[in-house]
Amino acid sequence: MSLSHFDPLASLRLFEDSFTRMVNEPRTNRPWSPAVDIYETQNELVLKADLPDVDLKDIDVKVENQTLTISGERKFDQEHTEKGYHRIERSYGSFVRSFAVPNTFDTEHIAADFKNGVLSVTLPKKEAAKPRQVKVEVKQ
Repeated sequence: MSLSHFDPLASLRLFEDSFTRMVNEPRTNRPWSPAVDIYETQNELVLKADLPDVDLKDIDVKVENQTLTISGERKFDQEHTEKGYHRIERSYGSFVRSFAVPNTFDTEHIAADFKNGVLSVTLPKKEAAKPRQVKVEVKQ
């Protein structure tokens, strides 16, 4: 029978190392998804995605096979690591969001706008899909 030395603080030190790494390093190893609101008006479909601290050059919007894809990357500013962060909770790295677009929307005339960290993507409705009013005549 062999005897081994039991160190009750070993697991505490392991937790402390993991916690220190978690607090002092940005989370780039897991994907993140920006929050998106989608609403429809009489003439269009609008998607609004929250993309704080994402540069416009790092955002890609495309439509392919009736699927709208928003992708990009939020980069961690390495020069700020010397500032003595106490906590880093926001995720960094690449993101991708995809949405099925119904056939009633015109994907050829998609428009996008980026202002104050919010990406707005607008898809107009096709003329055939727009509501129209038909006058009904009553014959006697």
